[in-house]
Amino acid sequence: MKTYAKSENLGKNKTNQAVKIAVAYGDGIGPEIMEATLKILAASGAKIEPERIEIGQQVYLSGNTAGIKKEAWETINDSKIILKAPVTTPQGKGYKRLNVTLRKSLGLYANIRPVSALHPYVKTNFPNMDVVIIRENEEDLYAGIEHQQTQDVVQCLKLITRPGSEKIIRYAFEYAKVYGRKKVTCMVKDNIMKLTDGLFHKVFKEIALEYPEIKSESQIIDIGAAHLAAHPENYDVIVTSNLYGDIISDIAAEIGGSVGMAGSSNIGTNIAMFEAIHGSAPDIAGQKIANPSGLINAAVMMLAHIGQTKTADKIKNAWLKTLEDGYHTADIFNKNSSKKKVSTNEFANEVILRLGDKPNKLPESNLSKSVGRINIPEYKRKQEKKVLLGVDVFIDWQGTNPEEIGNMLSNIKSFKLKLKMITNRGVKVYPKGLKETYCTDHWRCRFVAIDAKINQSMPVYKPVEYEQIIALLSKLHNEGFDVIKTENLYEFDGKRAFSLGQGE
Repeated sequence: MKTYAKSENLGKNKTNQAVKIAVAYGDGIGPEIMEATLKILAASGAKIEPERIEIGQQVYLSGNTAGIKKEAWETINDSKIILKAPVTTPQGKGYKRLNVTLRKSLGLYANIRPVSALHPYVKTNFPNMDVVIIRENEEDLYAGIEHQQTQDVVQCLKLITRPGSEKIIRYAFEYAKVYGRKKVTCMVKDNIMKLTDGLFHKVFKEIALEYPEIKSESQIIDIGAAHLAAHPENYDVIVTSNLYGDIISDIAAEIGGSVGMAGSSNIGTNIAMFEAIHGSAPDIAGQKIANPSGLINAAVMMLAHIGQTKTADKIKNAWLKTLEDGYHTADIFNKNSSKKKVSTNEFANEVILRLGDKPNKLPESNLSKSVGRINIPEYKRKQEKKVLLGVDVFIDWQGTNPEEIGNMLSNIKSFKLKLKMITNRGVKVYPKGLKETYCTDHWRCRFVAIDAKINQSMPVYKPVEYEQIIALLSKLHNEGFDVIKTENLYEFDGKRAFSLGQGE
């Protein structure tokens, strides 16, 4: 399995043929900024063949809860490249976020958001900022698996996989190598989420060893986000999981000058999507004042991805020169430093006038000088020995005294399993819990082998058979307990693969 780097020439390009592009005009300001962007692409000589697809608000309102029709899927599968303006998701009625649907359905596992300061033409406190955030795009909490389990408690599953982690982390190092970046920073929260974020961090350290020429470092996401906001010039490439990446990429874009100026790419094995990171801004739709820069930058990334790097540089440099010359849309216009406030279409015309020019002060775009291509090898699963050690049984019980439910469950004898502990919201409340701990109606009750050693600082678990768990669940049901879910406790290659309770 592999994915193409932005600098890699696709087969279509080698024969000088136009590359088919599925173009989504979107909602709100989407059609305005898309028209401006396509106008620039045409004037630049980009070898593309746009084909419009219908997605977004009107498709939703026609009764399609996914926001995309079958015909659009067919065009996407034919072209393999999408240029998308922002869309509006109607509120309520079970409508699914189209961006999430596209990213996950098409396997667009890598989200790349470059942010560079445009000082002094776009106001920022960080004139030396030049950072690329590479975000895992398919899993984590964005898997969207949620359940209400009791009257008081809802749950969202955080899914981190080794294949997903390997792909995105290797992509980050390969990106750094291709584009001459010097450092990759991993941001996680594995001091708390030791298994999920712990896996991501572990994979990062493994893969970093394969790239000794690139500096690697790890940071806890909270202090990392704070440092990014205060000292973005200290970062080069950041790789992180889905939720963290969503948050810090917006932080980076905002402190860099404007969320409205940034573009992004979503890269998969076979398909790629390019879009601005801002929303559809319906409040200014139709006023001809929207800034098309985010989508223009997305189109530049798209051209580089399909191998048209010289054209990508031509557009990016003309765009930079337009900013230098003071032709600014309303969102970045400054009466003291801008030359003229321009409309969406006028801004596109100014970029077109400067095609072939280069900026005098801002760093010149040099995508055509990138070296090599990004190769992501096929995932190979290592076989590990898996042993069942017990089960966490989650019970809906509306009592408030942990000793009461603990004593009832301790008296249940079922096929050599015993109650080890009970937690409530992750905190151990039985045995020997603290009376100050607030308890909801959601109780995690851990059952282990009757010969397991539990009175030690590091418990020793013993293997159990799955039939014992089935028998336990039957016994609990017959005793009137409301079992709402279970989680089996495993070890892999002798390593405990479940969290201890806080205070256990």
